[in-house]
Amino acid sequence: MAEALLVVDVQRGFLHPQLPARNNDGAEGKMQKIMEDFRCSGREIIHIQHRGTDSSSFFYDEENIRFQSGFEPRLGEKVFTKNVNSAFIGTNLLAYLRERGIDRLTVIGCTLPHCVSTTVRMAANYGFQVTLVEDACVTFALSDGAGDFLSPEMVHLYNIAALRDEFATIVSAQQVLEKYI
Repeated sequence: MAEALLVVDVQRGFLHPQLPARNNDGAEGKMQKIMEDFRCSGREIIHIQHRGTDSSSFFYDEENIRFQSGFEPRLGEKVFTKNVNSAFIGTNLLAYLRERGIDRLTVIGCTLPHCVSTTVRMAANYGFQVTLVEDACVTFALSDGAGDFLSPEMVHLYNIAALRDEFATIVSAQQVLEKYI
C-alpha cells in the first residue's frame, strides 16, 4: 500500500482578479504545509496541470497555465497535463499509479466543484482510497444561470457533502498533518 498526494491545478490563472468571489483564503498556505509534510516523509507528490485546447479557454494562455509561486514541482515530482476536468482522462495517471502500487490518494487543489471533484470521483471509481482535504481546496462563486451567484461557501459545502463517504474521506489540513507527526 502506497500513498500519493495529488495537487490539482494550483495555477496562476486562479489568481486572476476578475474571477468571482472565492472561499478558503488560507487554502494555499495549507496546501503548501501538506506538500512539505509529504516531501519530508518521502511520500510521492503528483502535480496536475490544466491546459486548455481552445484559444478562448482561460487556461490556454501560458501565464495562466503556469503553477502558482511555491507550487512549482520539484525534481522527481511527476506532472500530468490534462485538457479536461479529470486528471485521469487523456493522461497516463492511472497507469502510473498502478505501476507504482499507489492505492491511496490525498487530494488538494483548485477548484473543488470542477477538476478536484471530477478527479476524486474517478479515483474512487477506479478503486483508490481517496482522502479529500476540504480546507486545502479552493471554490469560486458560481452563476445560477438566472443572473445570481451561489456563494463560494455554499458551492463548497454542497460539493463536500456530495463527495463525503461515497467518493472520499473528508478531512481538514490539520488532520492530515497530525496523522503523520
